[in-house]
Amino acid sequence: MAVELTSRDALLLVDVQNDFCPGGALAVPDGDAVAPELNRWLAAARRAGARVFASRDWHPANHVSFRPRGGPWPPHCVHDTEGAAFCAELRLPDDAVIVSKADDPNRDAYSAFDGTDLAARLRAADVRRLWVGGLATDYCVRASVLDAVALEGLAVHVILSAVRAVNVQAGDGQAALDAMRAAGALLERGAPA
Repeated sequence: MAVELTSRDALLLVDVQNDFCPGGALAVPDGDAVAPELNRWLAAARRAGARVFASRDWHPANHVSFRPRGGPWPPHCVHDTEGAAFCAELRLPDDAVIVSKADDPNRDAYSAFDGTDLAARLRAADVRRLWVGGLATDYCVRASVLDAVALEGLAVHVILSAVRAVNVQAGDGQAALDAMRAAGALLERGAPA
């Protein structure tokens, strides 16, 4: 089924960064496969006049989530490094709003809404539908979608072809999708018109 975007839609690309793609410090299996899917949605957003937001981990080198500080993850997405850059295949428009998160060395943030002005920007733009894709389904996508669902008047759609899971434990990705659906998000199988 073809999805028609409008100027009251927004596209949120969650953490499509080099360190989460194959060869990166914290690679998501098949993570780079989201870029061509998201590029289709980006083209549709441009045609419809929909807004585009792209979140990114923007960690300091001594971030609390890193193993040297007792966190669960290897160092990744350190600000101003190649690992923190957006995937080269992703065709972000020049007017995309970049949302940096998890930039406090002593505080982690998985959601694109955590410690950012994303919610205020969506309200100011009178966005009614938010389409979400990116990495990883079971971490930052899940957290961002759950926060987005809590915003009044916003219908949240997860673009299934444009998300990939880490699956630290088998089934984590599916459990995340189930949690998002249970919270009120719509799991979108369609493609943009």
